[in-house]
Amino acid sequence: MPIKNNKELFVMLLSNVWQGAERSAKIYQEMGTLATDKGIREALEARTFVAHQNTKAIEECFRLMGEKPVKLVSKMSDVFMEDFHRELTEIQSPEAKGLFILTKACHLTHLRIGEYVALVAAADLTGHHGVGVILQSIAAEKLAFAERTRHFIRNMLERKITGQLAA
Repeated sequence: MPIKNNKELFVMLLSNVWQGAERSAKIYQEMGTLATDKGIREALEARTFVAHQNTKAIEECFRLMGEKPVKLVSKMSDVFMEDFHRELTEIQSPEAKGLFILTKACHLTHLRIGEYVALVAAADLTGHHGVGVILQSIAAEKLAFAERTRHFIRNMLERKITGQLAA
């Protein structure tokens, strides 16, 4: 699809993020089913819920712009999950598997944060300030999830260390 102007580029980038939000919800859901730790599973279920809300928010962005998403082909999520499954099967310890799942969820979240940062700038450039507000709020929510995941990992490791010191 040839891109002729900033608005067409913005629609293409927004379409990519919309499709990515849909795929991310599925990825978080799948990760949650693979987690044996109840807390990790619950966190990923919450993340799945929020990812679905993000999809709806992006659809509102298209509505505000008077545009429709364009169909794109991206294999990034497929490659991410192939690598995730391959690497997960090599990990034997349930605790290490949980830590790995959280790490990969955080990795995916940070990748998405970068997309939103660029989209907020594109919204400003194209004069869609309301769309920028929605996208900025999604980016902030993703940053909050990344921070919550960091706290979760830290607490897991502290419990592990405390348990080892007690033994």
